Amino acid sequence: MNITFISAPAAGKGLISSMINEKYGFPHISIGDLLRSVDDEKVKKQLENGEFVDNRIIARLLSERLSKSDCKEGFILDGFPRNMSQISIYEEICEKANDKKNVIIVLDIPKEIGEMRILGRRVCLNCGNVFNEMFESKPKVSGICDHCGHKLVQRTDDNLEVYEHRYDTFLKETKPVIDYFETKGKVYHVDGSKSSDDTFREIEKIIGGYND
Repeated sequence: MNITFISAPAAGKGLISSMINEKYGFPHISIGDLLRSVDDEKVKKQLENGEFVDNRIIARLLSERLSKSDCKEGFILDGFPRNMSQISIYEEICEKANDKKNVIIVLDIPKEIGEMRILGRRVCLNCGNVFNEMFESKPKVSGICDHCGHKLVQRTDDNLEVYEHRYDTFLKETKPVIDYFETKGKVYHVDGSKSSDDTFREIEKIIGGYND
């Protein structure tokens, strides 16, 4: 199966995707990570400001990534589609990637919790693991990665101003995408404000329903 997470910012898509990857082997494709790998100052500026990046760039990056052999048995897509103009791109690319069922999972989260997660989030630039100084995923030593011992940093776009902009954009642009897929009967809602373990258990039930 292919799992697509569409949620408000800081709902925990990245962490849950990593947990699914570890247990089920589905590769985690984050649109944000793909875009941050692009050597383009305009794209970097758009990401820092919480703005949308040109659909043509996203379509190219996503097509290239989903064409790889590790996606043939299923994948986890995080952060796409984010607006109505991207739905046709999403459907076309997913259809070409494999013949698996596409499932949309929405992680529901109150705005206030998302804000705290954004401000507390720290990332290891060496191994990519993510921690949060305000929640249960705190590093054992503040500022140091549990996995490789390298320094944790706060991303430049993890600030209150960008979060407010991204959340407003979610309501205006991304919520209609969720509404669209709900009319297709493809959407599952999961409480993303719980602990990562509790959220993961709910998603395992969804995955189990397709694997039975």
